[in-house]
Amino acid sequence: MTGLADTKLLTADDLLRLSSQGVRGELVQGVLHETMASGHRHGKIAVNLVTELNNFAKPRKLGTLVASDSGVWLERDPDTVREPDVAFTSAEKIPLDAEIDGYAEVVPDLVVEIVSPSDSHRWARDRAQMWLGHGAPLVWIVHPDTRTIDVYRPGTDPTTLQEDDSLNGHEVLPGFTCSVSSVFA
Repeated sequence: MTGLADTKLLTADDLLRLSSQGVRGELVQGVLHETMASGHRHGKIAVNLVTELNNFAKPRKLGTLVASDSGVWLERDPDTVREPDVAFTSAEKIPLDAEIDGYAEVVPDLVVEIVSPSDSHRWARDRAQMWLGHGAPLVWIVHPDTRTIDVYRPGTDPTTLQEDDSLNGHEVLPGFTCSVSSVFA
């Protein structure tokens, strides 16, 4: 009989190797959690957010934006590597000219997770709390079905924004705003 103790835990390097073989997923304390492509609507929302954020951050040289396949190395021994759908990391944490092979080992300043049809409300809340617990100061959970965005910040209750509201960058991206409706357009 084999148990969890007999299971070989994977490392971040193993995950990179598997990724080159077409396996997509995250590591949670050394255990692979495979993920699947999330669909057209999910991708469109991600591009809309990246476009809005990049149009603000890039000319101001504020930091770097990445998409889901980049991964963030959060824990070692056993390794945890998570894939936010969109992440912004300030230039203070990762210099603009940094070339990172593999996974960044810095928690992003802004994490965006787009809820897939198979994801529960509990999954979304737990995901936001996980990022906050690792030190992300701002998390946006995007709900395509309700066309709303939950905003999470440490020490405050989450706020749900509707389509007629404006999304803002708070202290992470001061001065950034976009309409919630533009995220879903």
